[in-house]
Amino acid sequence: MKRVLVCLVAAAAAVPALAAAPEAAAVPIPPLPTDVLSQAFTGHAARARPMRVLRNPQNPHLAPNGTNSMHNDAYGTNAYAVTGPLGRSLQVRSASYGVSECATIAFDSRGRIVGLCGGLDGFTMRLIDPTTLSQIASLRTSNRDLTSVSNPFTDLCGGTYFYLDNHDRAYVLTTKKQIWRIKVTATGLKHTATYDIASALPGKDCAIATMPDWKGRIFFASQQGRVGAVDPQTHRVRTIRFRGQGIYNSISGDETGAIYVVTDHRLYSVAADRRGAPYVRWSQRYDRGSTQKPGQLSQGSGTTPTLIGKHLVAITDNADPRMHVQFYRRDGHRRHRLVCQAAVFGKGASDTENTLAEAGHGVVVENNYGYTGVQATMLGKSTTPGVARVVVRRGHCRVAWTSKVTAPTSVPKISLGAGLVYVYAKPASNPLDDSWYFTALDVRTGRTVWQQRTGNGIQWNNHYASVYLGPDGAAYIATLAGLVRLADG
Repeated sequence: MKRVLVCLVAAAAAVPALAAAPEAAAVPIPPLPTDVLSQAFTGHAARARPMRVLRNPQNPHLAPNGTNSMHNDAYGTNAYAVTGPLGRSLQVRSASYGVSECATIAFDSRGRIVGLCGGLDGFTMRLIDPTTLSQIASLRTSNRDLTSVSNPFTDLCGGTYFYLDNHDRAYVLTTKKQIWRIKVTATGLKHTATYDIASALPGKDCAIATMPDWKGRIFFASQQGRVGAVDPQTHRVRTIRFRGQGIYNSISGDETGAIYVVTDHRLYSVAADRRGAPYVRWSQRYDRGSTQKPGQLSQGSGTTPTLIGKHLVAITDNADPRMHVQFYRRDGHRRHRLVCQAAVFGKGASDTENTLAEAGHGVVVENNYGYTGVQATMLGKSTTPGVARVVVRRGHCRVAWTSKVTAPTSVPKISLGAGLVYVYAKPASNPLDDSWYFTALDVRTGRTVWQQRTGNGIQWNNHYASVYLGPDGAAYIATLAGLVRLADG
């Protein structure tokens, strides 16, 4: 890992410091000497083939669906109605913000990027021009404890997830066990309120995810298995704890007031009672397997719950020898809660640390087996291939297709307007070729339609960051050294 840190710092050394105001020009992600090896674009431009759009309800306390959080909406669908890049004369732009990965981004009412960016020493909220990628403003939200033994590449505490509400206000977790409310203004970012949740998170526990319910309560989940609800008016905090369990992914919610949480043992439906205190509506144990597999942050499901239509919630388990995509009923009926499940990828080589993406009557899942850190994709190496679509109809599941594309850690996204699945791929190659590719698959067949090379080297690694589509259909992917934008010419 020390070698990796040295490479990243060296790559960032050539990048000038970015000022918060006035607007700082976008500095391209710096190339390495070997960043000239592979073909830039392969395949052919797609013809848009729209899919049926499930009209997921809009949480009234979030920015419009598709713009408010890492997983697009309160349902965690990872699907967009907008038409994404089709591969027509693709225009690729990158910008570096130093060793700083904007893992979660949203889009404000002006269409600008609001990104929470983590570096080796802490976290910064950035306001970014969506076309030029120039930084308009920045606000430091957290510092890391540099005396801690925590690995900054896997530490989720206080800087991975945030959400944007319907008034252009970001709700951001911090390493000081607070939730900051940050107003996105015409010219910058302003810290306007602090919700102190430290009393609910004793010891070394920390908050990792946050999402509002349909009444505007600020829910959060902690690494040591706590789920809390904050009254935004009184700031009162109430929690529930799932002892002996950890939480390593984000949370989802629906219009019934339920918040869906996956621990490394169970799937939970949680809601707030009349006093605002969280309670369990129902829970379901799943097969967590026998060990933490390479590619995961815990021994358990690596997914945020994905809600499908009015009735289903989907996750993956961590079963041996093959992981399953599972569909559960959201009504909490104990006897028939598990609707069906389907095994995906090869025996002894399947896991995921990324959320499912809703695709019509089913989901797309990505194989992350073998990603033990950034070193797993260096010197021509890569992880175990696999992207699959699982469909569910009339209570039965089946694997519709499986692609051999290797996507080490990207959260896949679906453009329902284009009929494409976007992943960030890194095929195995020779020791001098660590090229990364923004890749479009046909959502109906799994066929690779086109691939666009972004660059060669560790600085192009997305390291668990998501693919995003902007309101205009442009695509974005965060890397360890900045942000990449792709749009049709």
